Amino acid sequence: MASLKELKNRIGSVKNTQKITKAMQMVAAAKLRKAQEAAEASRPYSDRLNSIIINLANSMSDTAGGPELLVGNGKSDTVLLVVATADRGLCGGFNTNIVRKAREEIVALERAGKTVKLYLIGKKGYDQLNRLYGDQIVEYVSLKEERSLHAGIAQGIGEKITAMFEAGEYDVCKLIYSQFVNVMQQDAVSNTLIPAMAALGVEDETPGEHAADDVFAPDLNGAIYTYEPDEAGILRVLLPRNINTQIFSALLENQAGEMGSKMTAMDNATRNAGDMIDKLTMTFNRTRQAQITSELIEIISGAEAL
Repeated sequence: MASLKELKNRIGSVKNTQKITKAMQMVAAAKLRKAQEAAEASRPYSDRLNSIIINLANSMSDTAGGPELLVGNGKSDTVLLVVATADRGLCGGFNTNIVRKAREEIVALERAGKTVKLYLIGKKGYDQLNRLYGDQIVEYVSLKEERSLHAGIAQGIGEKITAMFEAGEYDVCKLIYSQFVNVMQQDAVSNTLIPAMAALGVEDETPGEHAADDVFAPDLNGAIYTYEPDEAGILRVLLPRNINTQIFSALLENQAGEMGSKMTAMDNATRNAGDMIDKLTMTFNRTRQAQITSELIEIISGAEAL
């Protein structure tokens, strides 16, 4: 049995840990609100940009002749997985869930005979995937030194990914990240970035066939739009921007999810620390009472011997 001094020191140590987890929970809660607002604010812009691309693609007379970022290069032999995780831990299963999703994608693709390459964003994802797939990592980006997320980060990543596609280093690109639902739920998802036609569900059909279902249909009022330059020319400009937007939106979703998961994890840690303090305090009191009782018995026994 531990001595009273050891128990007292352990209680003090757990109390100090509880103070740290409580402080981390409060910091995460403060950051969560701002991160959640940023993630939610990015969704309408991302969805609207997707809608514009869908409208442009549907209005093209021949989507097969569109930009390769839209229709692909006709192959799917090599797949680039862009896996976005956090740079810091202590956020429950947040990073593990994203890595698990990435591993499932890798296993499924390799079983289908595809070559998989990894573009990793975030130290935690790199640490876990590097153990099994180190030779498949083509790029690693850490955001630890960045004071805050901004569009320039996503633009740099997007330009690199686009350049790799244009250089023929891969055929299909998928983005894996955690979509923020609420504080208690963050879902790891996999979205196709390139080709955009597969990502947006655009099909090569007669222009205007989906006008009734089109997001912009209520704004047309029966008018027919002509584009200058043509649809393909506009798409060549919008598609790289859409890739940057989707990456930036994913990073914002990750940031909100990380803060939500960290707040929950630190709250659980604080509660567990409180339970441990109660148990240790009870053990301390019982041990002290047993020691006092033992000393009293010795005193009484000594007095009776006299």
